[in-house]
Amino acid sequence: MVTKTQDYAKTMQDMMGAMPIDMSAFQDGFKSYAAFGEKLSKVALEAAEKSTEISTAWTKATLAKMGDVSKLKTEPAEYGQSVSDFASAQAEMTSESMAAFAEVAKKVQMETVEVMMAAGKDAQQDMSTAAKKMGDDMSTAAKKATTAK
Repeated sequence: MVTKTQDYAKTMQDMMGAMPIDMSAFQDGFKSYAAFGEKLSKVALEAAEKSTEISTAWTKATLAKMGDVSKLKTEPAEYGQSVSDFASAQAEMTSESMAAFAEVAKKVQMETVEVMMAAGKDAQQDMSTAAKKMGDDMSTAAKKATTAK
C-alpha cells in the first residue's frame, strides 16, 4: 500500500488564493508612508537651510570683527580695547545666533508634531478603511463558499 504525501505548498496556495486580499490597501499605505517621509524631509531640509544661513551670517560677522582686531594700532592700549570690543561683540553675536537656532528648533518641533499628528490620523483612517473593506470581502467570500456547497 502506497501512501500519497500531502502537498502542503499546494494547500497553502489554494488557501491564500481563496482569501480575498485587496492590494490597493497596501499601495495606499505605501503612498501615505512616502508622503509622510516627504513632509518630514521637507521640515528637516528647511531647518538645515536656515541653520546654515545663521551659521554663515555668524561666521561672516566674526571674521569682520576679527579684521578690526588685526588692524595696526598706534597705542598698545588700543589692542586691549580692540580685543575687549571683539569679545563683547562676539558675546552679543553668540546670543543672537543661539536665539535664532532656538527659533529654528522650535519651528521644527512644531512642524514635526503637526506632520506626525496628520500621519497618525491618515494611518488610522487608512487602517479603518482597509479593515472594513477586508471584512466586507471576507463576508462576500464566505457567502460564496457557503452557497457553492
